[in-house]
Amino acid sequence: MATETSQTLDRGLQVLRVLAETNAGLTITEIASRLGVNRTVVYRLVATLEQHGLVRRDARSRLHVGLGVLHLASAVQPVLRDISVPVLRKLADLTGCTAHLTVAEGEEALALAVVEPSWTDFHVAYRIGARHPLSQGAAGKAILLGRDRGKPPFAVTEGELQPGATGLAAPVRGVEGLEASVGIVTLGRLDVEAVGSHVARAAAEVASRLA
Repeated sequence: MATETSQTLDRGLQVLRVLAETNAGLTITEIASRLGVNRTVVYRLVATLEQHGLVRRDARSRLHVGLGVLHLASAVQPVLRDISVPVLRKLADLTGCTAHLTVAEGEEALALAVVEPSWTDFHVAYRIGARHPLSQGAAGKAILLGRDRGKPPFAVTEGELQPGATGLAAPVRGVEGLEASVGIVTLGRLDVEAVGSHVARAAAEVASRLA
């Protein structure tokens, strides 16, 4: 027996999806064209989504994903932390480096979970909630790598966010709707190939736990 679904809800989610795929915003007509539905249907869907803060209009009346989506996304963060912390703990103790899970929030990288190694005397402090541009630091650059499957398996940076610190991170791939990376940060030099393989495996494990 086929599972019953709500066509209205499905179309509303499709509206959010097409808006999320563009930075320039869309008009009612453009959304209707992309979804292959009547403008009146889209108008009603958009009006409902606006009431819940899930869609907003800019000064040119073009439609964008609204800030209400961020409130929904924030509810997922504790789940991501719970799932990733055991993997990060194993990675931190294996490498002797501070391990972290970082997610994309707009054009910024947000440190969502951090685990320090249990057996080292000195390690880099990395604060949960720390933010930096995606274009800086290994964690952000790894998230950008995840957008292109043809790129290297991990990103390495030196001194970009903290003098003397080396970062290495790998993208969490294959989890729909999530742009994230697993990485480590340490002072001094790294055996990039050896540590890189550990980090890449940890990122794959986080992805499998979220699948």
